[in-house]
Amino acid sequence: MSKLVSKWNYPTTVRFGAGRISELPDVLAATGIKKPLFVTDPGLAKLPVVASTLKILEDAKVPYGVFSDVKPNPVESNLTAGIAVFKKGKHDGVIAFGGGSALDLGKLIAFQAGQTLPVWDFEDVGDWWTRANSDAIAPIIAVPTTAGTGSEVGRAGVITNEETHTKKVIFHPKLLPAIVIADPELSVGMPSFITAGTGMDAFAHCLEAYCAPGYHPMADGIAVEGIRLVFENLPKAFANGKDLTARAHMMSAAAMGAAAFQKGLGAIHSLSHPIGALYDTHHGMTNAVFMPYVLAFNRDAIEEKIVRLSAYCGIKGGFDGFAKAVIKLRKELKVPHALPGLIKGLDMDKKRKTLIADMAVVDPTAGGNPVKLTKKAALGLLENAIEGTV
Repeated sequence: MSKLVSKWNYPTTVRFGAGRISELPDVLAATGIKKPLFVTDPGLAKLPVVASTLKILEDAKVPYGVFSDVKPNPVESNLTAGIAVFKKGKHDGVIAFGGGSALDLGKLIAFQAGQTLPVWDFEDVGDWWTRANSDAIAPIIAVPTTAGTGSEVGRAGVITNEETHTKKVIFHPKLLPAIVIADPELSVGMPSFITAGTGMDAFAHCLEAYCAPGYHPMADGIAVEGIRLVFENLPKAFANGKDLTARAHMMSAAAMGAAAFQKGLGAIHSLSHPIGALYDTHHGMTNAVFMPYVLAFNRDAIEEKIVRLSAYCGIKGGFDGFAKAVIKLRKELKVPHALPGLIKGLDMDKKRKTLIADMAVVDPTAGGNPVKLTKKAALGLLENAIEGTV
């Protein structure tokens, strides 16, 4: 009997293409949302892209509310404030509009507003999601404006516990947005730093999903094509933010990474999460810093896979050629080679390093690493990332 046994789940309806934000009123009608709460981040809220989107709602005579008190790494107080606005405005659904922080928080507002248990009771652990009242979860429409997290096609949201300084992944099948509008025109004004960081987040998702152990050929295939799209298009989008074709391909790659990483993530994320929680760094850029160190650490377990991946991407030299291509890509995108380039004035003592290692090994993503992430290994990877030693 075959041992190839697994469980697969794949995304939702996506309306992809330039200009499709104009379909927002139709999408609201299709999901039965009559009075949405528009959730975005404070920086985006001031930009013309939000004003033009809200005008679409106004022209269609759709009543709405706006919430934008969202940190780059959302925290519980943001969620509490958003739920209060949702309830006060008697909203019946959420339009999550923006990058990963706005998408995650918007989804969690729709999820948590009708629950009686604390949000931490729904962490992505075992079957904790079954504790939720599914009927009380409001419908969600997701509109990404960056190309990174892929949260628009994900069934989870990430939120930081301010008391413990740990990032928690909250999971429920109904956190998956009912409909996604993926309009690359919305990402045209994205600054180059955000283009690089979000793009490398998509890359990390694809790479770690592909390298994760387990049988999921659909995830592997999507991850491989996502990696190729990043290599070919992220430098173009970084160099010319108005390159709509490159932007479109990167928006696809972001969704592909999130679709693929249901197979698993790994030590890039396990180490990135505590750094982000403790130092409030950009998640995708932090992933980019850790990537070559984790790639080298996993070599014995993934070399054969990486050789196949390199061939598909047209990269010569097998594993070593791929590793060099990753470092070259980071240089093109001005990604710091080591953590001190990411965190100004970094002075990490032994106690802090131990804390980060302890947080990394219990992070939900650690179990997906191809090589077991022990505390000793996490400390070693952290030291390498500080010293810049691959």
